[in-house]
Amino acid sequence: MIDFTSEQISTIHTVFEQSNAGEIHFGEVIQQLISIGVESYTVDYRRGETTYYFPNGTSIRHHFETDATSIAEHFDISLVKQAILGAQSGQVMYPLFKALTYQAGCIGYSVWITGKNVQYFGRFGEIHLEKFPQ
Repeated sequence: MIDFTSEQISTIHTVFEQSNAGEIHFGEVIQQLISIGVESYTVDYRRGETTYYFPNGTSIRHHFETDATSIAEHFDISLVKQAILGAQSGQVMYPLFKALTYQAGCIGYSVWITGKNVQYFGRFGEIHLEKFPQ
């Protein structure tokens, strides 16, 4: 059986809920996940899942409501970058970020906390790599 601390479970649940409600920004998400040892997480818009990974190979998954049919067919990197810039400036919180990246044809992304970058994916294998702001 995989054991997680109550702090890890509670923090991930709280971060997931607050982020999806637009109550905290990306930087806060990252800081809270670092504090409990998360090394990366992946968001799958098509399945409506976010999976948080720990260095020991364990993971915790949360589900969210998704409308995969509203994801644009073509991956538009310029629209993805606009959504990222809005999020980095604090003007775009996560619910709007999801909508904007759906419109950009993004099917999901992986946040590499220890690598300090995010990879955004299109449905035909396209990838946009975005480094964390310095």
